[in-house]
Amino acid sequence: MTLNAAQLKRQAAAAAVDFIESGMVVGLGAGSTALQAIIQLGERLKAGELREIVGVPCSKQVAEDAERYGVPLTSLEDHPVIDLTIDGADEVDAQLRVIKGGGGALLREKIVAQASRREIIIVDPSKLSSMLGTLWAVPVEVIPFGARSQREFLERLGATVVKRKTKDGAIFYTDQGNLILDANFGPIPNVEALARALNDRAGIVEHGLFLGLVTDLIVAAPEGVSHQKLEG
Repeated sequence: MTLNAAQLKRQAAAAAVDFIESGMVVGLGAGSTALQAIIQLGERLKAGELREIVGVPCSKQVAEDAERYGVPLTSLEDHPVIDLTIDGADEVDAQLRVIKGGGGALLREKIVAQASRREIIIVDPSKLSSMLGTLWAVPVEVIPFGARSQREFLERLGATVVKRKTKDGAIFYTDQGNLILDANFGPIPNVEALARALNDRAGIVEHGLFLGLVTDLIVAAPEGVSHQKLEG
């Protein structure tokens, strides 16, 4: 039987939720695949298979989803160290470097990832890439002040830049009230160098290159679910 994308997302989420133990502080990622993990976590809590779990949401929408599916919430102020985070990704390479931010929650997602002992990324095979930038533009969160100068800076780095908009054509604003510039560099041969350049630029709040943060990758494919851990 051929599995569709929704079924693959559920399989990947189930494999990740298997790593959650009672009493953990769990980071709750954004996106449709991570939502499946929230749903299944809520089901296991309701069934009594897991107890005393609290979740740290990566966005306002994620917080609403968690409450809807019965996952108790906390904050980084109360729990500055997260045991395990489950999140999705827009693109991932063989070194477990990823591009995130397609949903616009990249700043909070990176804060939560940096606070996590374990960062589990769940995807289907369509997100796998031989070189980051091949499949997805790099989301860059910028403050509104001076946004045009940031756009021109990204263009000088070689990107084609589009200001993120909502489905109805309005300007997209993040939970922090910032803008997202989607910077399409094409395949990026040196993602570390690009990350440094973006980190050094005033006005850029954060970017969607998640480097050295992912500890585990779970891929749900039609032929089965695979689990890869970061070496070293």
